[in-house]
Amino acid sequence: MGENYDAIIIGAGVIGACTALEMARSGMRTLSIDKSGAAGLGSTAGSCAIIRLYYSTVESCALAYENWFYWKDWEGHLGHKDPRGMIEYRDVGAMVTKCAANNYLDKAAEFMEAIGAPYEHWGPAEMKAKFPFLDLNLYSPPKRPEHDGFAEPTGGEVEGAIFFPASGYVSDPALSAQNAEHAAKQHGAEFLYNSEVVEILQADGRTAGVKLADGREFHAPVVVNIAGPHSRKINEMAGVLDDMAIKTNPLRHEVVHVPAPEGFDIENEGCVTSDSDIATYSRPERGGFVLAGSEDPECDPKEWVDDPDTWEHDLSEQGRIQAMRLAQRWSTLPVPNNPRGVVELYDVSDDWAPIYDKTSLPGFYVAIGTSGNQFKNAPVVGRMMAKLITECEAGRDHDADPVHYTLENVGMELSIGFFSRNRAINADSSFSVLG
Repeated sequence: MGENYDAIIIGAGVIGACTALEMARSGMRTLSIDKSGAAGLGSTAGSCAIIRLYYSTVESCALAYENWFYWKDWEGHLGHKDPRGMIEYRDVGAMVTKCAANNYLDKAAEFMEAIGAPYEHWGPAEMKAKFPFLDLNLYSPPKRPEHDGFAEPTGGEVEGAIFFPASGYVSDPALSAQNAEHAAKQHGAEFLYNSEVVEILQADGRTAGVKLADGREFHAPVVVNIAGPHSRKINEMAGVLDDMAIKTNPLRHEVVHVPAPEGFDIENEGCVTSDSDIATYSRPERGGFVLAGSEDPECDPKEWVDDPDTWEHDLSEQGRIQAMRLAQRWSTLPVPNNPRGVVELYDVSDDWAPIYDKTSLPGFYVAIGTSGNQFKNAPVVGRMMAKLITECEAGRDHDADPVHYTLENVGMELSIGFFSRNRAINADSSFSVLG
């Protein structure tokens, strides 16, 4: 016989750790189980950890803005100081280029007005004042070096950008999960590492706990799948996959770190950027580097992974290509032949939006499809999941009568049903890491 808990959480990334914190705060005895050796060592560690507000729906913008308030006061939000150190959130802002590929951000200002978030329209002069080395020629559609016309302007110039002051990045994403883990433990949460779940136990038509690869069993009436790139495998174990209209799959993704342009203090003068004309985003990186990632244009092949335990971890030429595309805009950006970078798996849903929901198996819940664009939402997602689980376990039919969560700083009520496993595909999605 295994030990009994109120809830078992599979996954101790930043969202898993924040969910454990909020469930423990609500009085539940929780056990978090993770295959890795510590909190945040899976896809969270490979996250770009960008905090930004621009999404394709007002609901997603509102959720991101609410979380910004918690990252700004991370220690206050957690209520405890981790003796291992606390993350640093750098509130540097984000500059998003207006271009045809994002409809010149025609909805972005509307969404910011709706949620009360600050924003600024920048022209070319303001953009070059921030980044003096910018080449404002248009290069779309995005290309790879082997394609004809790569790095050749295609006519016209960038008209401007929107600057979002309430944006930035976390310098150490893994530590963010560890900070949340520490806070959760102060409320009685337990964590078990180097342990693999191989079976979702069931009894009397509902969840009953989990079985590990070493044969141990842990029992609980609630199990929460926050397993990142392993989420599909866990859903298969629970037998809920076929009952979900929106599915998730692991996608191999890489980002590259290259030196910032000479003479530019990237850490103190730079900001987050997103530029769909060249399909590249960036942020400052420690040590005078810039991180460059792909916005997943059609020219970049998507590397879907069949087995999240067997995949290529080494940086490929794709990372260097991302830096080369950024160099079209950043005219003095050096691009080494063998740059360093980070390769990780993203847990991607069919429309690149997350699923925060119950399932067809009573007691089995999911917070999945999050990799690539949901790091920023972890603090509030933890609270949303705790409320969803509490109300569903008390008898609420979330499918028929969705649970709502009040964004206290934004002053908006958000239906958690927006993130349903059975929603229609969001036609306004970028179908990329931008969400």
